Formats: sequence, structure tokens, C-alpha cells
Amino acid sequence: MSQSLVKITASLTAHPGKAEELRGLLLDMAPHCRAEPGNLRWDVWRDTEMPECYVLDELYRDAEATEAHRRTPHYQAYLARVPALADRSARILEPVALEE
Repeated sequence: MSQSLVKITASLTAHPGKAEELRGLLLDMAPHCRAEPGNLRWDVWRDTEMPECYVLDELYRDAEATEAHRRTPHYQAYLARVPALADRSARILEPVALEE
């Protein structure tokens, strides 16, 4: 596995009454993010016990691809809308080399 990969995991918990709007926003983002040249994975997961909670699972080929993603109009629109819909936290992760 390349050491340049960047994984982002974002957790979003919808504000009361905003779960469906949040779901729509996340589903609308998927085709745009998946079409980005440096994107390797972009999935939406929902908590089975707390359906108002979502997790974004993103993987980019490198830091440049991650930065390019952040500059896209669809990501900027997402950032503008999400505070009214949910509490959000994100982690940016790097791979750890495992010894064999």
C-alpha cells in the first residue's frame, strides 16, 4: 500500500428533523466525489441503531487529490450547508506500514 494514500472518515449526526435532508445532501455528493480524478473511494454509511448518524468513508490517492477535492464547487456547497443540518467531525488518516 502506498504511503501517499489519504483516508478521510467524517461522522455526521443530523440535527432534529434534518436527517432526510442530510441524507439527500450526502447522496447527491457521491457521484461528484467519485468522479474526481484522485478519488479511489467515497461511500456513505448509516448507523443501524441511530439512523440520524452517517459516516463518510473517503479514500484519495494522495494529499494533492485531497486538496483538489476541497476546492471543488460541490465540496464548498456541502461545507456551506452541513452546519445547518448536522454536527460534523472529520479525521484525516494516513496508512501505517505493517511489518510482515
